[in-house]
Amino acid sequence: MALTRFGQLPDGQPVRRITVGSAPGPVLHLLDLGATIHRLEVTCGDRRRRNVVLGHRTPADYLASTDYIGGTIGRYANRIAGGRFELDGAPVQLGVHDRGNHLHGGPDGFDRRLWDVVEHGPGHAVLRLVSEAGDQGFPGRLVATAHFEVRADGVSLRLGAEADAPTLVNLTSHAYFNLDGDGAGTIDGHHLQVPARCYTPVDASGIPSGGHVSVAQTPFDLRTPRRLGDSLRAGHEQIVAARGIDHNFVIDGEGLRTHAVLTSERTRTRMELRSDQPGLQVYTGNFLDGSRLSADGRPYRQGDGIALEPQKFPDSPNRPDFPSAVLRPGERYGSAIDWSFTAVSGRR
Repeated sequence: MALTRFGQLPDGQPVRRITVGSAPGPVLHLLDLGATIHRLEVTCGDRRRRNVVLGHRTPADYLASTDYIGGTIGRYANRIAGGRFELDGAPVQLGVHDRGNHLHGGPDGFDRRLWDVVEHGPGHAVLRLVSEAGDQGFPGRLVATAHFEVRADGVSLRLGAEADAPTLVNLTSHAYFNLDGDGAGTIDGHHLQVPARCYTPVDASGIPSGGHVSVAQTPFDLRTPRRLGDSLRAGHEQIVAARGIDHNFVIDGEGLRTHAVLTSERTRTRMELRSDQPGLQVYTGNFLDGSRLSADGRPYRQGDGIALEPQKFPDSPNRPDFPSAVLRPGERYGSAIDWSFTAVSGRR
């Protein structure tokens, strides 16, 4: 385990990098800025070591980016229509910055904050953030924690939160994965499997246009592994409008279970994502436009990584038929995310 200086914020506050794990197992590089997954080095199926997540070069790059690369997202991952909802009969107005909607915690979300490093060791790190009442418009003072642990075959993340007044909580990780390695090109050749019978269509601003619909006979049918490039170029109106996949999938089952399996035949590497959340937002890097750089100084372009975000459904505060994101005093919010990496032999 190492704790080193990564850079500094415009006001001079230092940004630190926490490194946990050791080769040949996973090595995770975290930033206290945004509780961000900055690098994740694994031994791939072809026995080569690769960094399989996207990351920026400096704190300034992270703050300038609108792509949420690697960050821990809160208070509310995904979108809330108009930033408006009612909580216990009282209207709430949040900050908006995405086509008139609230997205990923607002203009100054958790991914842009310095978290406290409260504990760290050779294989784990615990970060903590206090969000005061009124932060981005949310009621209640919230204390959030992110507990990262490196295992022999992967990484676990446990997100938690407590509040002193009724509020909303929906935390997730916005890590972008490319199992061919950061900088290796697009994820078009990856195969993705998502055990979901339904997905959530959205309107032109990314807000659910109704309820959930069947994935059958659509490019969203990922119940068996599907090459991502084939789905992304299928011509479906939802994919054309979003410039790719940026949709919620309703994950079958309950409890800690498989949400996604991502496979690269090129490096013979398989990643299984498990979580206990009801939904998975799949985002195929649709708006990576070359304006932001990787840690190695290369421009990130459309499709260079895929974000797989376990979470509550989008706009759930305004959808009584969706699982509730309300957290009340005395309750404890929790979310579990596990990433496991294994080798695959030959072609699928």
